[in-house]
Amino acid sequence: MPNQSHWEPVLSSILQEFSCQTGTLHRTLADGQQLELLCQIGVPEVLMDKISLIPFGKGIAGAAAQTRKPVELCNLQQDLGGVAKPDARKTKVSGSLAVPIFHPENGQVIGTLGIGMIDPHDFTPDEKQRLAKHAARIAADL
Repeated sequence: MPNQSHWEPVLSSILQEFSCQTGTLHRTLADGQQLELLCQIGVPEVLMDKISLIPFGKGIAGAAAQTRKPVELCNLQQDLGGVAKPDARKTKVSGSLAVPIFHPENGQVIGTLGIGMIDPHDFTPDEKQRLAKHAARIAADL
């Protein structure tokens, strides 16, 4: 399986396309209930222990994995949306979006792809669809 150095240029390109400052790529562990961090860009070191292993249903990435749908917050600094934990504010990110990554053959959630920007932002349906397309391309290597 490709390592962090393999994923950094992929994630960096996605962040550039969406004008985002932070990004994460997680994969589902064999237990099917937890996400393991594969790659991140721009996440403060103080949060690494909180995002290294995420249970399905917890936080933005965990919610995307559990619901099998995109999860977004327009302004994480003001509204945790009932999904994010208060420590998420330490990212300094406002607008954030996470999408599930599906196995191309059996449709299982095999990971999540998340992006975030400093400014508040409502992601459009087109942006959500574009990020999901990136997730589908990543699925082939995940």
